Amino acid sequence: MDTITYWNDRWHDGSPAVLGPRDHAFWLGSMVFDGGRSFDLCAPDLDQHAARAVRSARALGLEPRQTPEQILALMHEGIRRFGPKAELYVRPMFWATKGGHGPISVDAESCQFLLCIYVSPMPTGPGLALGLCRSIRRPTPESAPTDAKASCLYPNSARGVAEMLKRGFQNGIVLDALGNVAETCSSNIFLAIDGVVATPVPNGSFLAGITRNRTVALLREAGVTVEERTIAPHELDTADELFTTGNAGKVQPVIRYEGRDLQPGPLGRKAQALYMAYAQSQRLA
Repeated sequence: MDTITYWNDRWHDGSPAVLGPRDHAFWLGSMVFDGGRSFDLCAPDLDQHAARAVRSARALGLEPRQTPEQILALMHEGIRRFGPKAELYVRPMFWATKGGHGPISVDAESCQFLLCIYVSPMPTGPGLALGLCRSIRRPTPESAPTDAKASCLYPNSARGVAEMLKRGFQNGIVLDALGNVAETCSSNIFLAIDGVVATPVPNGSFLAGITRNRTVALLREAGVTVEERTIAPHELDTADELFTTGNAGKVQPVIRYEGRDLQPGPLGRKAQALYMAYAQSQRLA
């Protein structure tokens, strides 16, 4: 068993077909998701992922019937169906099946829900190679639903990843509309300079991730100065350390940025150790 899906009030093995060609989400993109992690029966911040999934649905004009508490209970139930050492991705989703009164609007009451949990090994290896992404920018809140983890945002990120892979990188730093650092194509970015950690201040162009926010809090509790501020691209060229946070890999060091090799540094290692210690405290009973 590598995938289970809760849909229509029961668990299914694998990935059931849930959309038809006239479903609003299929052709007009009214779909949101969230992504949490479980490993060794640790389930860090899944309550926040469940709550954000509901907020994202509402931001797209949907009216979810499931509460964050109900989704969290299903997450825990599904995780327990796998072995105690399983490394899992935990993905709740909402989408619309019907249109509303306007030509492309959604029928909020047609909101559907599923929870897909599948085996997804944690990344291994020394770290990430990043470059500066030149083909895309992060949108403004007026031009895209940046306050939601909306599926329609990700084709643009995929375009950015395609550029970076062609250039020999694994991911790329994406700028906002004003030319300041926002995040990578799929995760949040941190840098360390002279013992101070900095990460882009949330300005509406990207989601300040749950793992990001947890890492900021853990570092501050440990006495590390963390600044949330505007970061110019040139600062990445001279930073002592770079590391990323996200659900796929949690806290990962950057070992190359453009043409410059980097070593995992003490602050990135501290962030990773603090996060993994926190995750262990979130083990399912």
